[in-house]
Amino acid sequence: MRAIFILGILSVSCFLLTGLIQPTPQPNTNIADQAHPGKIYTEERNSDTISSKGLDSGISYFKTAAPQFAASCRILRSALQSISPASPRSIADARQKLLHCRLQYKRIESFLEYFFPGPARVYNSPPKFEPEEPDMEYQSPVGLQVIESLLYDDSRPLQKKELLQQADAVTSSAADLTALLYDFQANDRQLLESLRLELIRIISLGITGYDAPSLKSGLAESREALLSMRFQLQPYLIPGEPRSDSLSAFLEKAISQLRSHPGFDAFDRLAFLTGSALPLQHQLSLLIRERQLELNTNAVLNYEADNLFSPDALLPDKFPASAGANITSGHEKTDLITAGRTLFSDKSLSGNGQRSCATCHSPEKMFTDQLAASKTFDGHGTLKRNTPTLLYSGLQYRQFWDGRVNTLEDQVRAVLHDSLEMNGAARSEQETARIATAIAAYVRSLHPMNSHFDRYMQGDPTALNAREIKGANLFMGKAQCATCHFIPLFNGLIPPDYKLTEFEILGTPRTDQLDRPRLSTDEGRYALFPFDFLKGAFKTPTVRNVANTYPYMHNGSFRSLEKVLEFYNKGGGAGLGLKVPEQTLPSTPLHLTNPEMQDIILFMRALTDDLHTDPKAADHKS
Repeated sequence: MRAIFILGILSVSCFLLTGLIQPTPQPNTNIADQAHPGKIYTEERNSDTISSKGLDSGISYFKTAAPQFAASCRILRSALQSISPASPRSIADARQKLLHCRLQYKRIESFLEYFFPGPARVYNSPPKFEPEEPDMEYQSPVGLQVIESLLYDDSRPLQKKELLQQADAVTSSAADLTALLYDFQANDRQLLESLRLELIRIISLGITGYDAPSLKSGLAESREALLSMRFQLQPYLIPGEPRSDSLSAFLEKAISQLRSHPGFDAFDRLAFLTGSALPLQHQLSLLIRERQLELNTNAVLNYEADNLFSPDALLPDKFPASAGANITSGHEKTDLITAGRTLFSDKSLSGNGQRSCATCHSPEKMFTDQLAASKTFDGHGTLKRNTPTLLYSGLQYRQFWDGRVNTLEDQVRAVLHDSLEMNGAARSEQETARIATAIAAYVRSLHPMNSHFDRYMQGDPTALNAREIKGANLFMGKAQCATCHFIPLFNGLIPPDYKLTEFEILGTPRTDQLDRPRLSTDEGRYALFPFDFLKGAFKTPTVRNVANTYPYMHNGSFRSLEKVLEFYNKGGGAGLGLKVPEQTLPSTPLHLTNPEMQDIILFMRALTDDLHTDPKAADHKS
């Protein structure tokens, strides 16, 4: 579900971009009318000058589109100045001006987010606090998403002062956008990578409504982004060449599907993904490779994969690991995984020889124990939190529900030494490191991606039935599930660069008795970093294999998927009437019908992997 954080009184002066050279005013003309070439920018790499024939076009596009975005910011600011709580028409007008502003932003998004990620935060960052670890410096929410959250917040009076503060920050910064090009240097490889990432952004965030869940403008915004991509790709296309023609055909089909959609809630996202977006991603990769313009500045994304839903789209070995954990390859790596698999079921690692990792993370139960909370080491109590699945746990940046360690190796060490869990005997650091490295290597290999849904996305149209397809479209659309459970892993790994694991505050109750809810007292990540905006924050888990990883939530409070959907449908804890001031989940109801919730559950069941066909996960004994 989409994360929303409503601001209190916030000084935004720190977000105004200062010190930038004032740009020359640009005419408000259509991009297609810009025929003159700009300056050629090149970058020296290994003494070879890289061609920048397409970069000129990208820069020209930005120079024209950025002032048009700035103009839309001024119009939005004027509409917000005129807004009145007593005038619904003025509020509706402000929302429409916000929509126009967002569409203008999408035309420059790929260029700005890639080449100038710092300034880009002023315009389209999520409307919640985002800590930057390890020093926990954080960015206060600012920009168009915050304006949307304020304009659609019916839980309190209209916050005109805050709206104008946000508009001032955006408008002031946008006026200087083209000055970012002063002494700017780049090349075609970078521009093409920016378009790669923009396409992933459209696939994973745009069509799900991540940026504007209340406006529900994600499809129109995605279309604008694709139109921008079409213009910027032109210099690389050769009419009549099969690769160029194929890429253009899928690009035009994607634009057409977004243009002719019946509405945000009814849009067939699976048809869009399988019919145009994913083939377009594949064709773009082939074009870049054939033009010898490959560049990968993102370690975890595998540009050799066919598309984002390919099993090898994300590289497990590029996620955090202890020193030396990822240096092996070939037979050494296989031997290490095999050793880890054996150690995973080795009860001698525990202090009493009665339990192993597989005791609480049983492969037969999708690497959980299906208990609300596992038994403690002495058998007389229970642990504080639910045991999550280990499947796909290597594809994230934080371990444990509260994210208190960064690597799987450190997680193994923590569990081995915990007196309530394994209570292992004292070992030398060298021996402990050997055990932790092997078990972590095994756990890191547990990402089968062979569910019915995966088969469907890889070209088998019979793998999902009509209700499962409808459920997938609801999951990625009306229900807003995919705005926190991001594709392709359906966990909190944030696209498009997949460099951060997300934490959310849901207002989870102690039990699934939603007619008389009581808030969980577990403060989650707040215990590690005592910021109010982290109180009750927990890592977003994967919903892959969720049909077999019950009970749910950090405390195992929900015994069925039906209860989980009911909880989200009512707006989380705050929607149930609990006091959760920092809740990141929207408290407004989703208005899902019972048949719709059942379809979503059927889709989530279709995310179940077949571990019997994955030799790394089979044949364990707990």
